[in-house]
Amino acid sequence: MNDILQQLETRRVQARSGGGQRRVDAQHAKGKLTARERIELLLDDGSFEEFDMFVVHRCTDFGMEADRPAGDGVITGWGTINGRMVYVFSQDFTVFGGSLSETHSKKICKIMDMAMQNGAPVIGMNDSGGARIQEGVASLAGYAEVFQRNVLASGVVPQISLIMGPCAGGAVYSPAMTDFIFMVKDSSYMFVTGPDVVKTVTNEVVTAEELGGASTHTKKSSVADGAFENDVEALAETRRLFDFLPLSNREKAPVRPFFDDPARVEMSLDTLIPDNPNQPYDMKELITKLADEGDFFEIQAAFAANIVTGFIRIEGQSVGVVANQPMVLAGCLDIDASRKAARFVRFCDAFEIPILTLVDVPGFLPGVTQELGGVIKHGAKLLFAYAEATVPKVTVLTRKTYGGAYVVMSSKHLRGDFNYAWPTAEVAVMGAKGAVEILYRSELGDVEKIAGRVKDYEDRFANPFVAAEKGFIDEVILPHSTRRRVARAFAALRGKKLVNPWKKHDNIPL
Repeated sequence: MNDILQQLETRRVQARSGGGQRRVDAQHAKGKLTARERIELLLDDGSFEEFDMFVVHRCTDFGMEADRPAGDGVITGWGTINGRMVYVFSQDFTVFGGSLSETHSKKICKIMDMAMQNGAPVIGMNDSGGARIQEGVASLAGYAEVFQRNVLASGVVPQISLIMGPCAGGAVYSPAMTDFIFMVKDSSYMFVTGPDVVKTVTNEVVTAEELGGASTHTKKSSVADGAFENDVEALAETRRLFDFLPLSNREKAPVRPFFDDPARVEMSLDTLIPDNPNQPYDMKELITKLADEGDFFEIQAAFAANIVTGFIRIEGQSVGVVANQPMVLAGCLDIDASRKAARFVRFCDAFEIPILTLVDVPGFLPGVTQELGGVIKHGAKLLFAYAEATVPKVTVLTRKTYGGAYVVMSSKHLRGDFNYAWPTAEVAVMGAKGAVEILYRSELGDVEKIAGRVKDYEDRFANPFVAAEKGFIDEVILPHSTRRRVARAFAALRGKKLVNPWKKHDNIPL
């Protein structure tokens, strides 16, 4: 019996050593953790239960039968984050460069199937050289099996991808279909074709970092939702995000203990809006003052900063926030902002996370580039996302909301539940100057008369009361009482039941 136990322990030690000490040292030299170290940091101490530790590949071509390391380049299993269950896989770059083989993919598919069946999120740590060339089409089939499960799991369980090394070719499509992608600065990259192929085909000379680094994907392409300094910070922030999310679409997000009075008064909000209507202010100040303990987890902070998305808690419950940011492009909606917010709204709706919308929007960004880029269709994505969402929706208008952008930003007409406005809010078809130039075109030569017309229009429409008279605003509230009003609104909506007409699926304007 002792011999058998010793044999088991020997096999375990061998499996845990990955590609050997030399390759582990090389991984550390790049500033990267090993696959097992990442799992240890991500999960609660001692909670990890590993699957398929002794799985080996089946390839016999190119002399591969002589090298069959246990685990085959990926560590899979489940554990807990702050006591809540999660399935994980972590690719091991020290074993065949983390390349994906048929058996490697089967290990990943196994835990994804279990996650859907048992209702728990999946977190994947990607650090791989791509498909294992020695296995040819079998490795491509393995990728396809993983992709299929990404699609089936979408909207069923949250999926988070951590890019902690290379992720190239077909490998990028699995993270692309997950809900959140985090990258590590200077040590991770994603692209469909690498710099060498790009140079051969298009003659463009570009580095891996410029083509698919963390900065590129968080600021320009919007592929990634956040970038962190190193593996440790990425894993810590993933734990933080995980706490805002439900385990599956069958459950609500967790309610955390809170030590912040829901009726807390913030007198500073009474002076948040500047006297000059063209002067910006920071909408994030309002978000943090509404949140429990000022805790705000922002998503895609570096991309389309004219709209802010992320998670807060109110009375301990997760709430998704979408807010126009007057500090950037005056808070206008454009193609990038619409796409960013639409995807976030759809995530919240899929997982029953209530949505708070903070509105200060002068309209959609004008311009030839926007129109030729399809702003109509991209703007419609955001409209579509809000209109189909059945979760509790609370909206607060802080300053101005004009034209189609008023409708799009979770208005009463898109089934907003509670629509509040500050006294400083203006709800109108357009700004006073533009409206007067259309209504009184014949008087444009008379500067004094036009100034009078602008003042008349502002007196009539530069307030929330016209909309309130029509029932489009439920209440005009004092800025300092916003947290209390929003908290009570979400409390009143906890039992909300709203079902859309049956359909196989919708056809969102992609």
